[in-house]
Amino acid sequence: MLEMRPDCESCGRDLPAEQAGALICSFECTFCESCDSEKFQGRCPNCGGALSSRPTRSAALLAKHPASTERKYKC
Repeated sequence: MLEMRPDCESCGRDLPAEQAGALICSFECTFCESCDSEKFQGRCPNCGGALSSRPTRSAALLAKHPASTERKYKC
């Protein structure tokens, strides 16, 4: 099951699990679309893997399987 990290590791922008707009690699490094288009061009800066759209999680499933609250923003 995906962690559904709450923020962009590059800029700190909130990325709620129930909303589209997050990109992840196979290690679940998480970035916003803006950082990807401005800096990364589809490649994870941590591992070099491909960044893909993170699926969303419905409110009902978030209640049963909550998203992570651990922020990964690296200032």
